[in-house]
Amino acid sequence: MTDKPRWFQTTAIDYPNSRPHIGTAFEKLGADVQARYRRMEGYDVFFLMGNDENTLKVADRAKSLGQEPQAYCDDMARQFREVWDALDISYDTFVQTSHERHKQCCRKFVQKVYDNGYIYKGSYEGWYCPGCEEFKSDKVHAESGGLCPNHKRPLVRRSEPCWFFKLSAFKDRLLEHLKGNPEFVQPESRRNEMIGFIEAEGLQDLNISRHGEEWGIKLPFDPEFTIYVWFDALLTYITGIGYGDDEATFRKHWPADVHFIGKDITRFHTHIWPAMLWAAGEEAPRKVFSHGFVNNNGQKMGKTLGNIVDPMEIIAKSNADAYRYYFMRECPFPSDGDYSGQRYEEVYNSELANNLGNMLSRELTITFKNFEGVFTGTAGVTPDPVVPGLDLKLFVGEVREHVEACRYNLALQKIVQDFLTPTNQYLEANAPWKLVKTDKDAAKKVLFNAVQSLRIASILLKPFIPKSAEAIYTSFNFPTPWAEVKYADAAELKAQADDLRITAELIDGKLKPLFPRIG
Repeated sequence: MTDKPRWFQTTAIDYPNSRPHIGTAFEKLGADVQARYRRMEGYDVFFLMGNDENTLKVADRAKSLGQEPQAYCDDMARQFREVWDALDISYDTFVQTSHERHKQCCRKFVQKVYDNGYIYKGSYEGWYCPGCEEFKSDKVHAESGGLCPNHKRPLVRRSEPCWFFKLSAFKDRLLEHLKGNPEFVQPESRRNEMIGFIEAEGLQDLNISRHGEEWGIKLPFDPEFTIYVWFDALLTYITGIGYGDDEATFRKHWPADVHFIGKDITRFHTHIWPAMLWAAGEEAPRKVFSHGFVNNNGQKMGKTLGNIVDPMEIIAKSNADAYRYYFMRECPFPSDGDYSGQRYEEVYNSELANNLGNMLSRELTITFKNFEGVFTGTAGVTPDPVVPGLDLKLFVGEVREHVEACRYNLALQKIVQDFLTPTNQYLEANAPWKLVKTDKDAAKKVLFNAVQSLRIASILLKPFIPKSAEAIYTSFNFPTPWAEVKYADAAELKAQADDLRITAELIDGKLKPLFPRIG
């Protein structure tokens, strides 16, 4: 056990019927920034991800490829993890719902809900979308002209025997929870939607089974049925931390501090999921953060449109940190954003190559060439601020607030506009590359002060561009080890015991460009 405050977070469990695209990756990046930030701040973080494999469309996809479902799922899990690893997503566990451990733990949960009297047998008829694997209401069918609102395909009238979950029994408790806990659903607009939905349409009991299907998890009390995919997939959030077979680990981590999910599945996570947990005698999660989507040149992405973008294609043209930076900078996490190749190059060249990368290159090259890489006489000297009128503690505090609220684009905007750009203006105004020819001590002082901006920026950027931020920070002999830096370390200018010096490896007096220009 640890005395650190614990932090448990999850992302949505993805359908592996195709490889992840930039929209799928957007969620994972936003979650990873939060996990990395919390680790910096001293939390004992557990970050769970996984694939939702017990679905008919996964089985159908495997069949179309001539594969067994399990072999297909295992290979797709490998492909998903390949992308997440390439993007430096720092997850702690990756759950596959088709694996036996999840199945056994899932059955224990369902049995508990059944024993508590919240599951009963009946029959169901309604409008079904195979893409969503969900029945739609008559109202949705009428308002959408008989089409699924998400997939724009005809809804199918379907009738089947089934087992129901008594979702309606939790209507009042859910409304009270939603209204009494403003932080439970974020952003606020989604919380209002969830309240409005219950007040307008109520909550209907939920069909949680499928009859006669071979692929999936059998109901423990009626093996002729498999468990409906959503009732199975949501349980990943607790089976992945020990529910059903490791009580101590489960109790350590639950309830979740935040579930990161797409806005289209908010209702499942804020209506069905809390009710499921209450039915089993467990607590609801503390927060559900419902993020927006990423469009491609202003257009929604889809296979039929042929505009799906694979993250690996973008990484190959730049690097993982540049990818991470663009999507967190340009796409507001609580709402929708957009990707275009042209805009990607513009942001990369302007903010990473020219602003941050060029600042580091100037500092290292001039200092190495004129001072042999050492700022002699700076031991015990506190640097002067380089951004006029900036209250550093207030500035870092505002960045912190944006990060904790998942307003990542605003955090990065503030770092660039309020700090990095003014530092570059300070360098331009004082031109140490010229000043060194007439007043070497003055030039050294300018460079010494500006290095502190690199130190501060690297700490603040650590959750966003981890490898590049480390490369910047470890280019100098700053006393706090990189693994131990916190946002508080960026909130003040400090003297250090030893003379400041360059520790980066240079080739012919120059650093390999951190962000080579593209395009």
